Amino acid sequence: MTDPDRPDARPHFAVIGAGPAGLAASVTAAARGVKVTLLDSAAQAGGQFYRRPAAALRAHRPEALHHQWRTWERLAEGLRAHVQAGGIRHLTDHHVWCVERRDTGFTVHALLGPEQHDGVEVRADAVLLATGGYEKVLPFPGWTLPGVLTAGGAQAMLKGTLVVPGRTVVVAGTGPLLLPVATGLAAAGVEVAALVESADPRAFVRRARALAAQPGKIAEGAAYTAQLLRHRVRLLARHTVVEAHGTDRLRAVTVAALDAAGRVRPGTGRRIPCDTLAVGHGMLPHTDLAETLGCPLDGAGVEVDDEQRTGVPDVWAAGETTGIGGAALALAEGHIAGRSAAARLRGAEPDPGAWAAAAKARTRLRAFTAALDSVYVPPAHWTEQITDDTVVCRCEEVTGGAIREAVAELGAGDPRTVKLLTRAGMGWCQGRVCGPAVAGLAGCEPTPSRRPFARPVPLGVLARAGDECDAEQCKVTSDSAMSHPPAFGRPEALSHPMTPTERDPS
Repeated sequence: MTDPDRPDARPHFAVIGAGPAGLAASVTAAARGVKVTLLDSAAQAGGQFYRRPAAALRAHRPEALHHQWRTWERLAEGLRAHVQAGGIRHLTDHHVWCVERRDTGFTVHALLGPEQHDGVEVRADAVLLATGGYEKVLPFPGWTLPGVLTAGGAQAMLKGTLVVPGRTVVVAGTGPLLLPVATGLAAAGVEVAALVESADPRAFVRRARALAAQPGKIAEGAAYTAQLLRHRVRLLARHTVVEAHGTDRLRAVTVAALDAAGRVRPGTGRRIPCDTLAVGHGMLPHTDLAETLGCPLDGAGVEVDDEQRTGVPDVWAAGETTGIGGAALALAEGHIAGRSAAARLRGAEPDPGAWAAAAKARTRLRAFTAALDSVYVPPAHWTEQITDDTVVCRCEEVTGGAIREAVAELGAGDPRTVKLLTRAGMGWCQGRVCGPAVAGLAGCEPTPSRRPFARPVPLGVLARAGDECDAEQCKVTSDSAMSHPPAFGRPEALSHPMTPTERDPS
């Protein structure tokens, strides 16, 4: 796979994403003699879970916002050591928009810096996709008001900038993320008027055996609950947000109780004054790059084997991109992927015994996550709360009524047809935000996006793709790879790697 006559004949492993999975894989692979390029869109490593204030803010106790700080310190020290030794090249502010498979390896295309005007190419023998996940938000009347943001967005503001989103906050939706968001905001001095959770507490009892298999996680949840009690945060279980109120900005929210079928119980609505609503309904894996490469999906995440290999040769995946499971699971998967890739890139057969402990942890954590997923589900009839004038697709300003009309009167039965008839999902976010809502209103499951690029790309960068490559970043590739005709000069390179009947012409 590599040219032994090159000055640096070590195989090259490109890792996309510097969250827990990407960091664990990078450090593990570098420790076994593999040259690693770690690309990340953030200004510093850590991902959302290990997000920290910028050094210029001079935070006295950044660890106060984390409960696994020692794990982060070990990862950060390993990263620093390998960067200094030349084993890892860490590229921050690199926004990967495509991974191109070539005859001799891969070319990773990225946009550089906050402005994202300039293109950068990194060539590698193998790739790890550790692109994480993003929040799922289900629409409701008033959700587009200023002051309504995602739960993860509120957490990112607090962790990354030491800024709180408002003075009086309601945290709502469903999922384990709501607990650390509510407790973090309360500890920062924010009045958390209520934690509105749609899950039924009795569902935890029904999953007691699976949940009890992870006592550390149970203790973590108990600690969050104790903090909520200490800060006198009101918990409204089996409740949901019905509407957000305000004209120029958020002034209050109405929440209501849910019945056993997941419908709003009439007469239970209550209005809670607030200036901020932090809302989320779980997470979805980032799979854009994987889909472009042709990696099969398993449900919403990328399908992987016991070594974290995808269905595409020399492509590994780890962390939330294979399914939402939290930082501990991402670390285990990243460790396994790093060991597997390091062995196979050097032409050796991996020894599963080398990662037996990580594999055991992975099995337990996946079972725990499956149990949580069965508890933290959005209300079964959440679409009933979307009125006909509620904006569903914010980019194209498509309302719930327009989507319902496309389904009931025009015969749309899937998200793609709704998109063609209403433009829902054709905007800047390409359906990442509205996709679940459009699918829900259409009465079907979300479908793979099949986008050729993972993010918007300037035409100038697209035109130059393959023509230039930073010498320092590309020197680890073979001469044959460097001289390979750029795929973006070939019309067929813009086609999705599927059969003609499977391609999405949109």
